[in-house]
Amino acid sequence: MARRLLVTGGAGFIGTNFVRYWRSSHPDDRIVVLDALTYAGNPENLPLDDDPDRFRFVHGDVTDAALVGSLFEAEAFDRVVHFAAESHVDRSLSGSAAFIRTNVLGTHVLLEAARRATSLDRFHHVSTDEVYGSLGPDDPPFHEGTPYAPNSPYAASKAASDHLVRAYHHTYGLPTTISNCSNNYGPYQYPEKLIPLAIVRAISGESIPIYGDGRNVRDWLHVEDHVRGIERILERGRVGEVYNLGGSAERANLDLVEMLCRAIDARFAADPALAARFPSAPAARGATTGSAIAFVTDRPGHDRRYAIDARKARAELGFAPTHTLESGIAETVAWYLGHEAWWRRVQDAEYRAWIDRHYGEKR
Repeated sequence: MARRLLVTGGAGFIGTNFVRYWRSSHPDDRIVVLDALTYAGNPENLPLDDDPDRFRFVHGDVTDAALVGSLFEAEAFDRVVHFAAESHVDRSLSGSAAFIRTNVLGTHVLLEAARRATSLDRFHHVSTDEVYGSLGPDDPPFHEGTPYAPNSPYAASKAASDHLVRAYHHTYGLPTTISNCSNNYGPYQYPEKLIPLAIVRAISGESIPIYGDGRNVRDWLHVEDHVRGIERILERGRVGEVYNLGGSAERANLDLVEMLCRAIDARFAADPALAARFPSAPAARGATTGSAIAFVTDRPGHDRRYAIDARKARAELGFAPTHTLESGIAETVAWYLGHEAWWRRVQDAEYRAWIDRHYGEKR
């Protein structure tokens, strides 16, 4: 039976990958994407010229209660998949207001519309492992019952939204699920997060910044595995439950970047044309990409370690990553090398101004 999905933040990194995956795996379903097209949202990621019976893009804000209410009324959604969020920790340190507005107030607006809907059978909220705080080197990984202890404004805003979703299930009977995921990487990620930032800076001949001593540890999950995990939750997950999704791939940031540098060196060695395309890259000048690594002052409150225990998702949903970290990093490096026009455009001020002019005011 065909479903009608609202995907918030569907022009961002994880949302884009979810939309593309869902359209290929569930071709009869109708998807409505609601996205504010902030700096990290790119409409070119989406099939804007596709069959209007299968796909609709709405340029709008999740905090706009009138717009959200009108979409629920017009579309009679079966499912909501809520990705829309401000998500970059560094930005939350210098300006937290946008994080509270989008992540907390926006989630509340969606929940209010969802509880009035009569057709909805699932409201899935996409969250982060950062709500759990920081682990010591020998602590067991985060599980679904780990107490929340957010340490950044970003993490606190996501924790608040998680609590709202849980409350709407217990108070109003809203059919919710929540996923808390480890660090994602892969295609279409805006080049401010560690992996795409390191790739773009390295091949552009710039330094690769590493916070502090580089020993902060993260668990990494390829975005394609993440969206498959969300599909499993939507299809098999128990209403009212939380599922942790992780890659079982813990690495210190420095070790991860060194792996990435080796993958870049291998690509340049295999394809001599890359040196002509990216002449400033160390690998084009006979040096190793790792020579571009530079240690910078650590950010305030930098959590030392995250790790995910995904046994519940594996046992109940059959969830398991299909990418190893090594294969996923190699594929991601290849994607950014092959999509230079994409990452140059999304960082270009004139391109962002064109998006603002083309899409005009949010609707």
